[in-house]
Amino acid sequence: MDLQKQDLQKQEPAGSELRASDAERDRIADILHDALAEGRLTADEHAERVEGVLRAKTVGELEVFIRDLPAAHRRGPGPAPAPLRPTAGAIPIDADDNVVAVFSGAVRKGRWRAGRRIHAYAIFGSVEIDLSEALFDHQQVVVKSYAIFGSVDIRVPENVSLRGTGGGVLGSFEVATLDSGDPQAPIVYVDGWAVLGSVEARPKRGKVVADILDRVHRKVDRSLRKHLGH
Repeated sequence: MDLQKQDLQKQEPAGSELRASDAERDRIADILHDALAEGRLTADEHAERVEGVLRAKTVGELEVFIRDLPAAHRRGPGPAPAPLRPTAGAIPIDADDNVVAVFSGAVRKGRWRAGRRIHAYAIFGSVEIDLSEALFDHQQVVVKSYAIFGSVDIRVPENVSLRGTGGGVLGSFEVATLDSGDPQAPIVYVDGWAVLGSVEARPKRGKVVADILDRVHRKVDRSLRKHLGH
């Protein structure tokens, strides 16, 4: 047993070897920006380090760029989890998009703009809503799902928060709770009912919201232009 445990420990990556997320790159970029504003880094040092942040693949590689800064040694509280329900007044009553399948199938996927409220109706049919490549114009999105002798299948990017508040009546309503490390990441709320049917929502592995990564690049670009006088 001891040998088996040792083998498992060898297979598990240390924290510094874990792949870095967009939220972690964003956090390091913020620390470097503050260090530049405080005079701890020169403009050239800042530019060199943020370039390295964008190239970094692991958490350990990111930490190298701030290990000589005071912020690297402060341990603040972790990000607060996303609320269980949308903010009051944030979601309209009427749907921005209706996806309906009656004795048929309906799909929303690819590069499309997700509204604040999406209604999905699967009646003796199947609905697939794939948000893994969607454009999020709003932080909070509600997918109201009704599966009656049918199925609603929802996929989201890995770097959003996912919440479920629906239920099943002789059916299955399953939502894989997901928490993003970025407080500004989109939150997808899946609500509704599965009556002799199924509603399922879970992350799509390997897919992330590109807009979050773009925001990191834009922040770095703004910092560079500001301190280079452009």
